[in-house]
Amino acid sequence: MRDNYFELTITPSSFVEEIESFLLDNFNNGIEELGNSLILRSEKSFDNLINNLKIYINSLEEIFGVKIAIDIKIEEKENKNWIENYQNSIKPVEIGEFYIHPSWHSPKEGKINILINPALAFGSGHHETTSTCVKALKQVVKENNTLLDVGCGSGILGIVAHKLGAKVDACDTDSLAVDSAKENYELNSAKYDKIWVGSANLADKQYDIVVANIIADVLIFIYKDLEKVAKGTLILSGIIDKYKDKVINKYSKNFKVVDTIEKNEWVTLILKRL
Repeated sequence: MRDNYFELTITPSSFVEEIESFLLDNFNNGIEELGNSLILRSEKSFDNLINNLKIYINSLEEIFGVKIAIDIKIEEKENKNWIENYQNSIKPVEIGEFYIHPSWHSPKEGKINILINPALAFGSGHHETTSTCVKALKQVVKENNTLLDVGCGSGILGIVAHKLGAKVDACDTDSLAVDSAKENYELNSAKYDKIWVGSANLADKQYDIVVANIIADVLIFIYKDLEKVAKGTLILSGIIDKYKDKVINKYSKNFKVVDTIEKNEWVTLILKRL
Protein backbone atom coordinates (compact mmCIF):
# COMPACT_ATOMS: atom_id res chain seq x y z
CA MET A 1 0.00 0.00 0.00
CA ARG A 2 1.24 3.46 -0.90
CA ASP A 3 1.61 6.17 1.73
CA ASN A 4 -0.53 8.53 -0.36
CA TYR A 5 -3.53 8.33 -2.66
CA PHE A 6 -5.20 10.61 -5.21
CA GLU A 7 -8.58 12.20 -4.61
CA LEU A 8 -10.43 13.36 -7.72
CA THR A 9 -13.39 15.73 -7.33
CA ILE A 10 -15.62 16.23 -10.37
CA THR A 11 -18.30 18.93 -10.30
CA PRO A 12 -20.38 19.19 -13.50
CA SER A 13 -22.76 22.06 -14.21
CA SER A 14 -25.43 19.63 -15.49
CA PHE A 15 -26.02 15.99 -16.48
CA VAL A 16 -24.76 14.87 -13.06
CA GLU A 17 -26.64 11.54 -13.19
CA GLU A 18 -25.29 10.70 -16.65
CA ILE A 19 -21.73 11.54 -15.64
CA GLU A 20 -22.07 9.53 -12.42
CA SER A 21 -23.37 6.58 -14.42
CA PHE A 22 -20.40 6.84 -16.80
CA LEU A 23 -17.97 6.91 -13.88
CA LEU A 24 -19.64 3.93 -12.20
CA ASP A 25 -19.12 1.95 -15.39
CA ASN A 26 -15.48 2.98 -15.77
CA PHE A 27 -14.14 3.16 -12.22
CA ASN A 28 -13.98 0.16 -9.89
CA ASN A 29 -13.51 1.90 -6.54
CA GLY A 30 -16.17 3.73 -4.55
CA ILE A 31 -17.71 7.03 -5.65
CA GLU A 32 -18.82 9.51 -2.98
CA GLU A 33 -21.56 12.03 -3.71
CA LEU A 34 -21.29 15.46 -2.07
CA GLY A 35 -23.87 17.87 -3.40
CA ASN A 36 -23.29 18.04 -7.16
CA SER A 37 -19.72 16.82 -6.75
CA LEU A 38 -18.51 13.27 -7.33
CA ILE A 39 -15.43 12.20 -5.38
CA LEU A 40 -13.20 9.32 -6.49
CA ARG A 41 -10.16 7.95 -4.68
CA SER A 42 -7.37 5.74 -5.99
CA GLU A 43 -3.70 4.97 -5.52
CA LYS A 44 -3.33 5.07 -9.32
CA SER A 45 -3.36 7.98 -11.75
CA PHE A 46 -6.70 9.32 -12.99
CA ASP A 47 -5.27 10.51 -16.33
CA ASN A 48 -6.97 7.92 -18.55
CA LEU A 49 -10.30 8.24 -16.74
CA ILE A 50 -10.26 12.03 -17.07
CA ASN A 51 -9.47 11.84 -20.78
CA ASN A 52 -12.29 9.35 -21.37
CA LEU A 53 -14.67 11.48 -19.29
CA LYS A 54 -13.91 14.54 -21.42
CA ILE A 55 -14.66 12.53 -24.57
CA TYR A 56 -17.96 11.38 -23.04
CA ILE A 57 -18.91 14.95 -22.07
CA ASN A 58 -18.13 16.14 -25.59
CA SER A 59 -20.51 13.46 -26.87
CA LEU A 60 -23.24 14.63 -24.50
CA GLU A 61 -22.73 18.21 -25.70
CA GLU A 62 -23.08 17.15 -29.33
CA ILE A 63 -26.15 14.98 -28.72
CA PHE A 64 -28.07 17.55 -26.65
CA GLY A 65 -26.68 20.76 -28.16
CA VAL A 66 -25.62 22.19 -24.81
CA LYS A 67 -22.43 23.29 -23.12
CA ILE A 68 -21.46 21.33 -19.99
CA ALA A 69 -19.00 23.06 -17.69
CA ILE A 70 -16.98 20.74 -15.46
CA ASP A 71 -14.62 21.49 -12.60
CA ILE A 72 -11.93 18.85 -12.01
CA LYS A 73 -9.71 18.92 -8.94
CA ILE A 74 -7.03 16.37 -7.94
CA GLU A 75 -5.43 16.25 -4.48
CA GLU A 76 -2.88 13.87 -2.98
CA LYS A 77 -3.67 12.74 0.56
CA GLU A 78 -2.45 10.35 3.25
CA ASN A 79 -3.63 6.79 2.70
CA LYS A 80 -4.45 5.92 6.31
CA ASN A 81 -7.24 8.50 6.48
CA TRP A 82 -8.83 7.19 3.29
CA ILE A 83 -8.87 3.58 4.45
CA GLU A 84 -10.37 4.44 7.84
CA ASN A 85 -12.98 6.80 6.41
CA TYR A 86 -13.83 4.37 3.63
CA GLN A 87 -14.42 1.50 6.04
CA ASN A 88 -16.64 3.70 8.18
CA SER A 89 -18.72 4.66 5.14
CA ILE A 90 -19.46 1.13 3.86
CA LYS A 91 -22.29 -0.44 5.82
CA PRO A 92 -24.14 -3.74 5.33
CA VAL A 93 -27.16 -3.72 3.01
CA GLU A 94 -30.32 -5.85 3.24
CA ILE A 95 -32.13 -6.60 -0.02
CA GLY A 96 -34.97 -8.98 0.72
CA GLU A 97 -33.47 -12.20 2.07
CA PHE A 98 -29.92 -11.15 1.14
CA TYR A 99 -27.53 -9.52 3.59
CA ILE A 100 -24.55 -7.99 1.79
CA HIS A 101 -21.70 -6.96 4.04
CA PRO A 102 -18.01 -6.02 4.06
CA SER A 103 -15.46 -8.09 5.95
CA TRP A 104 -15.52 -5.90 9.08
CA HIS A 105 -19.23 -6.65 9.67
CA SER A 106 -20.46 -10.06 10.83
CA PRO A 107 -22.93 -12.22 8.89
CA LYS A 108 -26.59 -11.95 9.91
CA GLU A 109 -28.50 -14.96 11.15
CA GLY A 110 -31.53 -15.95 9.09
CA LYS A 111 -30.31 -14.21 5.94
CA ILE A 112 -28.45 -15.30 2.81
CA ASN A 113 -25.12 -13.66 3.59
CA ILE A 114 -22.89 -12.33 0.81
CA LEU A 115 -19.43 -11.00 1.60
CA ILE A 116 -18.16 -8.50 -0.98
CA ASN A 117 -14.63 -7.19 -1.29
CA PRO A 118 -14.92 -3.62 0.06
CA ALA A 119 -12.56 -2.29 -2.61
CA LEU A 120 -15.58 -2.25 -4.90
CA ALA A 121 -18.29 -0.01 -3.45
CA PHE A 122 -20.36 -0.08 -6.61
CA GLY A 123 -21.64 -3.62 -6.80
CA SER A 124 -21.83 -3.92 -3.03
CA GLY A 125 -25.60 -3.41 -3.05
CA HIS A 126 -25.52 0.24 -2.09
CA HIS A 127 -26.33 1.63 -5.52
CA GLU A 128 -29.94 1.61 -6.69
CA THR A 129 -29.15 -0.32 -9.86
CA THR A 130 -27.51 -3.15 -7.94
CA SER A 131 -30.31 -3.51 -5.40
CA THR A 132 -33.04 -3.45 -8.06
CA CYS A 133 -31.15 -6.05 -10.10
CA VAL A 134 -31.02 -8.30 -7.03
CA LYS A 135 -34.81 -7.96 -6.72
CA ALA A 136 -35.21 -8.78 -10.42
CA LEU A 137 -33.04 -11.88 -10.10
CA LYS A 138 -35.13 -13.05 -7.17
CA GLN A 139 -38.23 -12.81 -9.38
CA VAL A 140 -36.93 -14.69 -12.40
CA VAL A 141 -34.15 -17.14 -11.45
CA LYS A 142 -35.17 -20.79 -11.22
CA GLU A 143 -33.09 -23.80 -10.20
CA ASN A 144 -30.55 -24.78 -12.90
CA ASN A 145 -31.25 -21.75 -15.10
CA THR A 146 -28.21 -20.72 -17.14
CA LEU A 147 -27.28 -17.07 -16.63
CA LEU A 148 -24.76 -14.63 -18.08
CA ASP A 149 -23.74 -11.59 -16.01
CA VAL A 150 -22.57 -8.94 -18.51
CA GLY A 151 -20.39 -6.22 -16.97
CA CYS A 152 -20.07 -8.28 -13.81
CA GLY A 153 -18.08 -5.73 -11.77
CA SER A 154 -17.69 -7.10 -8.25
CA GLY A 155 -19.56 -10.27 -9.25
CA ILE A 156 -22.41 -9.65 -6.83
CA LEU A 157 -25.23 -10.35 -9.30
CA GLY A 158 -23.72 -13.63 -10.41
CA ILE A 159 -23.18 -14.62 -6.78
CA VAL A 160 -26.83 -13.84 -5.99
CA ALA A 161 -27.92 -15.86 -9.03
CA HIS A 162 -25.75 -18.79 -7.90
CA LYS A 163 -27.31 -18.65 -4.43
CA LEU A 164 -30.71 -18.81 -6.14
CA GLY A 165 -29.70 -21.96 -8.04
CA ALA A 166 -28.47 -20.66 -11.40
CA LYS A 167 -25.46 -21.87 -13.39
CA VAL A 168 -23.47 -18.70 -13.98
CA ASP A 169 -21.08 -17.30 -16.57
CA ALA A 170 -19.75 -13.76 -16.27
CA CYS A 171 -17.75 -11.18 -18.18
CA ASP A 172 -16.45 -7.63 -17.89
CA THR A 173 -14.35 -5.50 -20.20
CA ASP A 174 -12.19 -4.49 -17.21
CA SER A 175 -9.64 -7.16 -16.24
CA LEU A 176 -9.44 -5.77 -12.68
CA ALA A 177 -13.19 -6.25 -12.29
CA VAL A 178 -12.91 -9.85 -13.48
CA ASP A 179 -10.13 -10.48 -10.94
CA SER A 180 -12.22 -8.94 -8.16
CA ALA A 181 -15.27 -10.97 -9.17
CA LYS A 182 -13.23 -14.17 -8.98
CA GLU A 183 -12.09 -13.23 -5.46
CA ASN A 184 -15.65 -12.50 -4.35
CA TYR A 185 -16.96 -15.79 -5.77
CA GLU A 186 -14.30 -17.57 -3.73
CA LEU A 187 -15.10 -15.57 -0.59
CA ASN A 188 -18.73 -16.71 -0.87
CA SER A 189 -18.06 -20.33 -1.89
CA ALA A 190 -19.97 -19.54 -5.08
CA LYS A 191 -19.28 -21.11 -8.46
CA TYR A 192 -19.15 -19.87 -12.03
CA ASP A 193 -18.66 -22.00 -15.13
CA LYS A 194 -16.82 -19.41 -17.23
CA ILE A 195 -15.62 -15.87 -16.66
CA TRP A 196 -13.76 -13.76 -19.20
CA VAL A 197 -12.43 -10.30 -20.01
CA GLY A 198 -14.68 -8.89 -22.72
CA SER A 199 -18.39 -8.66 -23.37
CA ALA A 200 -21.35 -10.78 -24.48
CA ASN A 201 -20.06 -10.99 -28.05
CA LEU A 202 -17.49 -13.54 -26.83
CA ALA A 203 -20.14 -15.92 -25.45
CA ASP A 204 -20.39 -19.26 -27.23
CA LYS A 205 -23.98 -20.16 -26.28
CA GLN A 206 -27.39 -18.80 -25.34
CA TYR A 207 -28.63 -18.38 -21.77
CA ASP A 208 -31.98 -18.66 -20.02
CA ILE A 209 -31.27 -15.30 -18.35
CA VAL A 210 -28.91 -12.47 -19.25
CA VAL A 211 -28.38 -9.60 -16.81
CA ALA A 212 -26.56 -6.41 -17.84
CA ASN A 213 -26.17 -3.64 -15.27
CA ILE A 214 -24.26 -1.08 -17.32
CA ILE A 215 -25.53 2.30 -18.65
CA ALA A 216 -28.27 3.09 -21.15
CA ASP A 217 -25.96 4.14 -24.00
CA VAL A 218 -23.93 0.94 -23.73
CA LEU A 219 -27.05 -1.22 -23.49
CA ILE A 220 -28.22 0.29 -26.77
CA PHE A 221 -24.80 -0.11 -28.36
CA ILE A 222 -24.49 -3.82 -27.48
CA TYR A 223 -28.11 -4.66 -28.32
CA LYS A 224 -27.20 -7.20 -31.02
CA ASP A 225 -24.82 -9.06 -28.68
CA LEU A 226 -27.39 -9.30 -25.88
CA GLU A 227 -30.18 -10.24 -28.30
CA LYS A 228 -28.01 -13.06 -29.62
CA VAL A 229 -27.24 -14.65 -26.23
CA ALA A 230 -30.57 -14.14 -24.40
CA LYS A 231 -32.99 -16.93 -25.28
CA GLY A 232 -35.48 -16.21 -22.50
CA THR A 233 -35.22 -13.37 -19.99
CA LEU A 234 -33.20 -10.19 -20.20
CA ILE A 235 -32.58 -7.95 -17.19
CA LEU A 236 -31.33 -4.47 -18.12
CA SER A 237 -30.21 -1.94 -15.54
CA GLY A 238 -28.04 1.15 -15.07
CA ILE A 239 -30.80 3.13 -16.80
CA ILE A 240 -31.69 6.67 -15.74
CA ASP A 241 -35.48 7.00 -15.90
CA LYS A 242 -35.48 9.62 -18.66
CA TYR A 243 -33.72 7.12 -20.97
CA LYS A 244 -36.05 4.21 -20.17
CA ASP A 245 -38.17 4.56 -23.33
CA LYS A 246 -35.07 4.86 -25.50
CA VAL A 247 -33.82 1.49 -24.24
CA ILE A 248 -37.25 -0.16 -24.48
CA ASN A 249 -37.67 1.00 -28.08
CA LYS A 250 -34.30 -0.47 -29.03
CA TYR A 251 -35.21 -3.91 -27.64
CA SER A 252 -38.91 -3.93 -28.62
CA LYS A 253 -38.42 -5.89 -31.87
CA ASN A 254 -37.56 -9.13 -30.06
CA PHE A 255 -38.47 -8.51 -26.41
CA LYS A 256 -41.38 -7.22 -24.36
CA VAL A 257 -41.16 -5.57 -20.94
CA VAL A 258 -42.85 -7.70 -18.27
CA ASP A 259 -41.80 -5.69 -15.20
CA THR A 260 -40.13 -2.43 -14.26
CA ILE A 261 -38.38 -1.92 -10.92
CA GLU A 262 -37.68 1.73 -10.06
CA LYS A 263 -35.68 3.28 -7.26
CA ASN A 264 -35.15 7.03 -7.19
CA GLU A 265 -34.15 8.04 -10.74
CA TRP A 266 -32.87 4.56 -11.71
CA VAL A 267 -34.78 1.87 -13.59
CA THR A 268 -34.31 -1.89 -14.01
CA LEU A 269 -36.24 -3.62 -16.80
CA ILE A 270 -37.23 -7.29 -16.97
CA LEU A 271 -37.86 -8.34 -20.57
CA LYS A 272 -39.02 -11.61 -22.14
CA ARG A 273 -38.21 -12.77 -25.65
CA LEU A 274 -41.23 -12.63 -27.97
